[in-house]
Amino acid sequence: MDESDLTRRRFLASCGVALGAGVAGCNASPFGGDDADTGPDGGRADGGTGDVVDPLTPSGESSDQFDRFEDRSQELSGTYAEVYDRTTPSVGQIQVYTDSGSGSGTGWVFRDDYVVTNHHVVEDAEDISLRFSEGGWIDGTVVGSDIYSDLAVLSVEELPESASGLPLRDSDPSVGAEVVAIGNPYGFSGSVSAGIVSGVDRALEGPNNFSIPDAIQTDAAVNPGNSGGPLVDLDGNVAGVINSGGGDNIGFAISASLTRKVVPSLIRDGEFRHSYMGVGIRDVGPLVAEANGIEQGRGVYVATVQQGAPADGVLQGSTGETAVNGRTVETGGDVIVALDDTPIPTNNALASFLALETDPNDTIDVTVRRNGRRQTVELTLAARQSAR
Repeated sequence: MDESDLTRRRFLASCGVALGAGVAGCNASPFGGDDADTGPDGGRADGGTGDVVDPLTPSGESSDQFDRFEDRSQELSGTYAEVYDRTTPSVGQIQVYTDSGSGSGTGWVFRDDYVVTNHHVVEDAEDISLRFSEGGWIDGTVVGSDIYSDLAVLSVEELPESASGLPLRDSDPSVGAEVVAIGNPYGFSGSVSAGIVSGVDRALEGPNNFSIPDAIQTDAAVNPGNSGGPLVDLDGNVAGVINSGGGDNIGFAISASLTRKVVPSLIRDGEFRHSYMGVGIRDVGPLVAEANGIEQGRGVYVATVQQGAPADGVLQGSTGETAVNGRTVETGGDVIVALDDTPIPTNNALASFLALETDPNDTIDVTVRRNGRRQTVELTLAARQSAR
């Protein structure tokens, strides 16, 4: 059924059959008629009575299970259609022209005449045009952009009246929650794909050995051109800003929480100042835990401390090394276990805390394990230097 655009749920609802009907070619009459299977004597495979038995229900009973499939298919179809109708007027196609060529992406209305997209969509742009479902092409201007979060804000004049601001979620959606990606993959404007939240608190690779924290993973189809578009829940709230897609049904979005913190600063100041400690860190894996005598493999190991950084003289990096299972492992560094009494089990947790809970010049309590003892030190954060 390569030609069919039916979803799996609609396939089940319309065909009402399991693998057997698929092997048979999904005939128009899966339960009977001229295409029904026959026994060796020419009679029907149901026993030769001529009555068609619904394989989803006991003989003689109504097809309640089939009806439930059909009702659920119609319910989901209506839900996705409603989300699309409610949000797509606020989602625009972006065309970018640079000295070296052109590119495209997606943006969505944040509020007033401001449109959110990805930094990488509008980076080095000389001219930017946008088009929404109503109206023609209009000009856009970058008012702020941040490479570390891959977020950017455009100022657009004369938005269509139907292009109102989309609300942001207050928190990350639950893993397994249904979401919808709206954008312009490969230039096909106003496209929609549906999936679930596959994971939260992911870290995306960023510039200069930093990462984008608190990202959302989804299996909704995401392709080139979707970048900058909204990933919305079934209530039409933005759960994240689509950043990238990969193979095997893996896509990522910058969380609504990070978007809510970064975007107002981009509108107000044209930039966002990220908190900075100045340490090289790694998760406490089995080898690091064994080499450093850490009973519980949780926390963030401080491998290096940058000279002149906020952590210089406050935190301790590696002082030596040892061999574990034939591998050289650093030893002697602090293990960060909490920031301001918030447990920090992983690198991702540390990055998310700094991004979402702190600002440059804040002084925070850092709880570490050092030389087998637990202690708390104060650290005053600085602003991360520009990646350019």
